[in-house]
Amino acid sequence: MVPSASTLEHDSVDPAAASDPPPGAAPVRWLDEAEQATWRTFLSTVQLLLDRFDRQLQHDSGIVLTYYEMLVRLSEAPERSLRMSELAESSLSSRSRVSHAVARMEERGWVRRQSCPTDGRGFIAVLTDAGHEALAAAAPGHVETVRDALFDQLSPEQVDQLRSISTTLLQHLTATGSVPPVPGVQDVLARLDQR
Repeated sequence: MVPSASTLEHDSVDPAAASDPPPGAAPVRWLDEAEQATWRTFLSTVQLLLDRFDRQLQHDSGIVLTYYEMLVRLSEAPERSLRMSELAESSLSSRSRVSHAVARMEERGWVRRQSCPTDGRGFIAVLTDAGHEALAAAAPGHVETVRDALFDQLSPEQVDQLRSISTTLLQHLTATGSVPPVPGVQDVLARLDQR
């Protein structure tokens, strides 16, 4: 959470010291009341949505949301396989987190790891038939939960606004190149723009 300037004034932090930047630093651009409400509402909404999706997947299918997203990425890739580094980038996860996730999914028979033929040090994650079946079984309940918690609560105009806002933020966050564009998103947006 981002504390507001008024919160700092009422807490034990000296607001004068909190708002005085170090020499040479830019002044703190505190959020105004409307921005603070927007930020907290946005953050709480995202956290609650992700929690709802994760709980539904675990309850109905025994799959955590992060694993589900990795299975989706693999299912959409050519030959249902990606280099481990590509899977990490596409799922916005660290390589160590993806390695741990793939090991867990290997135990369940959903993914297999194989050596990369062009690089003896690299590995490829491959979605197995059992993994594809688990994904196919989990998808209907997940889609219904996404529809119920998100899309059914919004008008078509609000869905367009949400997509527009999300696209703006995504473009900003990936513009520096430090975070790769999320695979598949640009393709979907391009198709929508052609309508």
